[in-house]
Amino acid sequence: MQDPPVLPAARPDGLGEEEAARRLAERGRNEVGQPPGTPLWARVAAQLRDPLILVLLGAVVLTLLTGDHGDTAVIALVIIANTGVGVAQEVRADNAIAALTAMSAPVARVVRGGAEREVPSAEVVPGDVLLLGEGDIVPADARPLHSWTLSVDESALTGESVPVDKDVRAGGPEAGALRAGTVVVRGRAVARVTATGADSALGRIAALLHPRRGPTPLQRRLAGLGRVLAAVTVALCLLVLLLGLARGQSLETMAVTAISLAVAAVPESLPAVVTLALALGARRMAARNALVRRLPAVETLGSVTVLATDKTGTLTEGRMVVERVWTPRGTARLTGGGYEPAGELLSDGGTGTGGAGEDGPPAPATAQAVRALLTAATLCNDAALRPPHDGEERWTALGDPTEAALLAAAAKAGLDRAEVLREHPRVGEVPFDSLRKRMTTVHREPSGGRLVCLKGAPEAVLNGLLLDETPLRLERAHREAAALSAEGYRVLAVASGPLDGEPGRWEEAESGLRLLGLAALSDPPKEVAGATVAACREAGIIPVVITGDHPATARAVAARLGILDRGPGPTGTDGAAPTEPPEVVTGRALAAGQVADPSTVRVFARTDPQQKVDIVQAWQARGAVTAMTGDGVNDGPALRQADIGVAMGRRGTEVARQAADLVLADDELRTVVAAVEEGRRVYDNIRRFLLYGMAGGAAEILVMLTGPFLGLTVPLRAGQILWINLLTHGLTGVAMGAEPVSANAMHRPPRPPGRHVLGDGLWLRILRLAALVTAASLAAALWARDAGQPWQTTLFLALLAAQLGIVLGLRERLLTRENPFLPAAVLAAVVLGAATVTVPFLEEVLRTGPLGPSALAAVAAVGAAGFAAARFESRFTRGAAGDAAGPFGGPPQA
Repeated sequence: MQDPPVLPAARPDGLGEEEAARRLAERGRNEVGQPPGTPLWARVAAQLRDPLILVLLGAVVLTLLTGDHGDTAVIALVIIANTGVGVAQEVRADNAIAALTAMSAPVARVVRGGAEREVPSAEVVPGDVLLLGEGDIVPADARPLHSWTLSVDESALTGESVPVDKDVRAGGPEAGALRAGTVVVRGRAVARVTATGADSALGRIAALLHPRRGPTPLQRRLAGLGRVLAAVTVALCLLVLLLGLARGQSLETMAVTAISLAVAAVPESLPAVVTLALALGARRMAARNALVRRLPAVETLGSVTVLATDKTGTLTEGRMVVERVWTPRGTARLTGGGYEPAGELLSDGGTGTGGAGEDGPPAPATAQAVRALLTAATLCNDAALRPPHDGEERWTALGDPTEAALLAAAAKAGLDRAEVLREHPRVGEVPFDSLRKRMTTVHREPSGGRLVCLKGAPEAVLNGLLLDETPLRLERAHREAAALSAEGYRVLAVASGPLDGEPGRWEEAESGLRLLGLAALSDPPKEVAGATVAACREAGIIPVVITGDHPATARAVAARLGILDRGPGPTGTDGAAPTEPPEVVTGRALAAGQVADPSTVRVFARTDPQQKVDIVQAWQARGAVTAMTGDGVNDGPALRQADIGVAMGRRGTEVARQAADLVLADDELRTVVAAVEEGRRVYDNIRRFLLYGMAGGAAEILVMLTGPFLGLTVPLRAGQILWINLLTHGLTGVAMGAEPVSANAMHRPPRPPGRHVLGDGLWLRILRLAALVTAASLAAALWARDAGQPWQTTLFLALLAAQLGIVLGLRERLLTRENPFLPAAVLAAVVLGAATVTVPFLEEVLRTGPLGPSALAAVAAVGAAGFAAARFESRFTRGAAGDAAGPFGGPPQA
């Protein structure tokens, strides 16, 4: 047999050393001017421009003016911690561009001046001649000059689930083009470099990574809240100041009171609550294999309305598997995933007789035909399977993934590869050729004869020139191959036959063969992917597939996982449902403008990196909060653009991991669902704190405004206001960030992206609780005044007790043990509150007096009233809204 021509011995001389050096210098000049890293002071200044932080900075100044250095230190510590965490996370996220360097090969083999040498990949320049072999990473874009059975894994750049064959004989300027960052999985080549750095495919993706991500939904909501709080607080405090002056109070007294009230009204521990809640969420997510790179990403996940996911390796195993086998005697299916040689051969409704049904073994005739096909596929095969080693958990493939899948299928059918090869040693071969689209091997049989085995694309095998089959059988095989391809399978035809004598040419071996059947391979969905998609739907999250793979493959996977089953779906911008949107859209259709609104499509195929970004932007323009998952270099720009990027930790590229906010250590999409649950817990706890903290602050302002009209000249002194603030907004408030997740967190839709953090009726609940606390506290003070008790001390302790009662009443599960810090913090606040009327030093500083039993009973009654009001609010709002309501009531969030 004559093999196709191999690589020529004579190689191009390539560049000379002087010319290579000149081009390298020119390349350096062209790539200068990248934006430098942001200075540290600029990062800190950006953090301090947050409106809520500006309010806290003002509170620092005010507390300094009042001489309350303890409160000053607490507030300043909160500011420093919040700013430090934000800067650290931002610096870490900015490493995405630098990771592109790591994607290139560390060294490259080039020919310069007629001699082969190794150079750092960074020194490869256009015009260099590369020598590439199996396992090499392509260091730059290049055009093959000569190639031999070259196959390249381009999944990191394109998302294509199977290696791509390259052949310079295919014709056209882009024939066999190699791109930087791809991996040679088979064959070898001599190629001339055409582009490096920013001009290469990898460099163009790097350019897409430059735009900075905007603020998260939580940051936008808290920024708006900070502006509102600043304006309202200043206005009310000025009102208190003017009313006091109108009553004849001194300017100094009322200025100090107004400043203290401003400090009390602003929930300065909110950043601490947010930071703690995010940190605890990140810790819990890490325990569930989700590693957070940016703390705000924890909460953002709870806001997600659209989950855009890559297919290969995310929804699917990322490993080719033979799932079905068709033979003229019947069909069968194989179970098991990955390359592990473990699974069963089962009936698939074939035409054989005597089968045990679709869940049992196939008919004997079918099983025999399947084993014959897999025997030939094992012989006509250059791959190998490697068992787990060096800490690996799975079997891995050595060589072409498709051929490795055939070996795994043969093992599942009971064939021993070593024995098959021993009985049929190879004596000749014609390697796979991307033009011929088939591979042929010749083996010596135990009887001394010759056996020809052939496998390849159906269109290259199912013809009368190769096969000695009837036209009817060939037509039937063509129909089966077309049907399997339409279902998203990659189909291989396998044939074999005896060979008489020694052929002079390979054409003589590839004739008169018998068709053994078709093998249908796919990258199957992960076992948990279907349940994960269902969980996303139940949580109100729309799943979208964006892949660079074939449209039929993408459609098949999406259909198997239920992604194409839209359910109610979103409405259009005018409130009407979209009109029959296409199931699958290709990147070419997007580029041609054939899709008016990409947000109506659920599956995108053959997309490039820029189109992935465009799809994410289309959803964001519609107001959606997007999460994007991926593992390849091609996913990096979209991961950066999405509100939250989620990268695969095991098989993901470094570029994807650095561009992402969240890295999945187990590569399981279900971990994203767990992270979404944590995000919703964080947001619920933040809203719970806002309800508690702002109701207390509003009550203090109302007491200061209405007290004088009831004869309470100066209801509270500045020190008393700050002491209440310290005990309620300090440790107690921060402990609220650790409250457990709501039982129905994943059974309600995500909150609308445009909804304010105080939306869904929360501000009404704040006002109701504030009014009740104000009325109960003033009633206790008036009673104490009439009874001859220290009314100001009674009012001071009543306000404190009411707020501590509220914090316990707002717990969704009152007696839960999941957060023991909250009851402990409340107990500590009670002890410190009692110390103000028992410790002489505190009595003198806060100007309090001892209370009798009746006054203490009144204080306890006010605390019980706050607890009862909070419990009633929670139960009433949840009951009125139904089971779909969140922990803070309101209608179901659609």
